[in-house]
Amino acid sequence: MNWLTGHCDFQCNQRGKDYVIKKERRIIMKKFQVTMHFEMDDEFMSLVPSHRVYVNSLIEKGIVDQYVVSMETQRLWITMGAESKQEVSQRLKKSPIYKYWDAIEIDELFVIDGQHYRLPALQMN
Repeated sequence: MNWLTGHCDFQCNQRGKDYVIKKERRIIMKKFQVTMHFEMDDEFMSLVPSHRVYVNSLIEKGIVDQYVVSMETQRLWITMGAESKQEVSQRLKKSPIYKYWDAIEIDELFVIDGQHYRLPALQMN
């Protein structure tokens, strides 16, 4: 049984403390939640378009699942796949606005569930 989704369509293997889910020779990476605070100024705002291009490329590649920003609290949340926290950190450092982020927290996730991870409900005609 897949401990991330509760479905049995994947073969799951345990290697020490690392769980790897395989399907057709493709490895689905661990998931991480990144939380950070940012400070804005005019230079920050001028870098936002290039940052969005970078984030969009990560979303299109399936690396970033969710990207959420609160302007009220100037906080950012990213859910992404990677092999390690170091890989997450390396990807974050490539953002044009990286220097504006502080108090960066990277947490490995154990369970992810929600509407996004489920099949759509069937509606009979």
